[in-house]
Amino acid sequence: MIDDRIDIVRHPRFVTLEGGEGAGKTTVLNALREAFGADGADVVCTREPGGTPLSERIRELVLDPGQAPATDETELLLVFAARVQHVQERIRPALARGAWVLCDRFTDSSYAYQGGGRGLDPARIEALERDFVGLRPGLTLLLDVDVAEGRARARGRDAAPDRIERERDEFFERVRRTYLARAAAEPARFRVIDAAPSAEAVAAAAVAAWRAWKTA
Repeated sequence: MIDDRIDIVRHPRFVTLEGGEGAGKTTVLNALREAFGADGADVVCTREPGGTPLSERIRELVLDPGQAPATDETELLLVFAARVQHVQERIRPALARGAWVLCDRFTDSSYAYQGGGRGLDPARIEALERDFVGLRPGLTLLLDVDVAEGRARARGRDAAPDRIERERDEFFERVRRTYLARAAAEPARFRVIDAAPSAEAVAAAAVAAWRAWKTA
């Protein structure tokens, strides 16, 4: 499949999870991994930023609150540097051998966080996506939850908040609006999952959405 707007390949075995803080992506990813396995599929589970040794080191630079503050443009370029390495080293080889790839965040997160949240020009992000990534998922599951509820969940974790998690509510409201706008603009690719119910209910809804999309 080819994206209608720009020259980017949409791969039908590439599935991504997106959403704001506290949306429950980890629980959903685990449920999808089990569903893929139950169907006998070879599945590679990965995440962004990260997924390869070099990309994980870049992730640390981006998210470490102890690092010197990066400019918004530097943050964007670091995320894309990690993504290019990830795509070339891990995602494309897995797809080429016939595996499914299930990824916690991908380029939509750059449009949402660096575009919507930071206010960077989406045309810049689109150019980086086209020129250096050239790949888009066949299916994106967007876990949508109210910002206040999602942040309350995130604060309940044991881990200390990273640099982006320390942003203000206004930042995350812009992120959420951008995600929903992208979902509305690409209904063939996105499935929006209400992430307000229990983690088990959200995971079941995500698995059902994937199965329905796969058999459509």
